[in-house]
Amino acid sequence: MSEHRAQVDELLADYHRSREQLACVHRELASISESATSDDGLVTATVGARGTLTGLVIAEETYERYRPAELAAQIVRVTGAATVRALAGAGEVLAPALPAGTDPQALLLGTADLGAAELTAEQVPEDDDESFEDQRWLDEAEWPRSR
Repeated sequence: MSEHRAQVDELLADYHRSREQLACVHRELASISESATSDDGLVTATVGARGTLTGLVIAEETYERYRPAELAAQIVRVTGAATVRALAGAGEVLAPALPAGTDPQALLLGTADLGAAELTAEQVPEDDDESFEDQRWLDEAEWPRSR
């Protein structure tokens, strides 16, 4: 076997190991499910690895205890708590598969290669004087009139 062929075989073996590791990570991420329950036990939210809501349990007495806005706030609160747990678990699964120094949480949040300046929204000053509402964009003199 030539030296070139041995190098190709080693590269292919590395590729197959990497693919298997990626498949394993994917399976582990797909199995992540975290739940959080409100302090009173009336609302429970379950999310997947990316924080996507996959289940919501609302006890019957919740509707008597909370107004709609309060119930919505509870749902948001427990979903957020479950998401924090799920992202932590996903970060633990991803960490071994990432290059050294890569923050798995930043990667999951989509901020992995962004600096602090890029993460803050640039405020565009509002110019109240500039309204185009009553602006005429076509010179009517250039258009023939219908008869």
